[in-house]
Amino acid sequence: MDVKIEKGWKNVLKAEFTKPYFQQIVTFIKVEKSQGKTIYPPGPLIFNAFDKTPFDIVKVVLLGQDPYHGYGQAHGLSFSVPDGVAPPPSLINIFKELNSDIGLPIPKTGNLTKWATQGVLLLNAVLTVRANEPASHSKIGWMEFTNAVISKISEEKEGIVFLLWGRFAQEKQVLIDETKHHVLKAAHPSPFSADKGFFGCKHFSKTNNFLMKQKQDPIDWNLD
Repeated sequence: MDVKIEKGWKNVLKAEFTKPYFQQIVTFIKVEKSQGKTIYPPGPLIFNAFDKTPFDIVKVVLLGQDPYHGYGQAHGLSFSVPDGVAPPPSLINIFKELNSDIGLPIPKTGNLTKWATQGVLLLNAVLTVRANEPASHSKIGWMEFTNAVISKISEEKEGIVFLLWGRFAQEKQVLIDETKHHVLKAAHPSPFSADKGFFGCKHFSKTNNFLMKQKQDPIDWNLD
């Protein structure tokens, strides 16, 4: 199957695109669209995380669950919203921790593309969602695909910082070879759990410390 995705990822994941489960994902989404259902993010942005963060530049993986399900919010990057869209509560809490950890002012935008282009793979475990129905595509095969993504990163790269926020993300820890990568875990930044260990986790400074120890450029977390 000819999937429109950044060429480095296309090469690394080529075996996945030929598997029956991937064809089932494609067919499922086509059927839903033919029934008049609205799917987020828009088709060209489903693989936006991969296009903005080519395989060769991945330094950090920030794992989300599934896309925002409200109009205009999802654009294929975990936790991120396009310019001009109000940051959802979890993203506001991420910015609060960013401010507390390294003193950056709360950004005016919720668009995290600047992080992505520096090597932060903003990966949702599920890449599509039906409008206004959270987790509606969680069982259509995306998990198998994104588990393969995490496994490939673990196998083929070294010194990646994996940010696992919340129980769902932490379940992916088994896919990561911790003898060659760094895993940072915290509570999810949602308002229901941020005060149970997300606030104060200092993951932004810790990520940069890991990168600098490996003689890599730190992430400029400033979005303004």
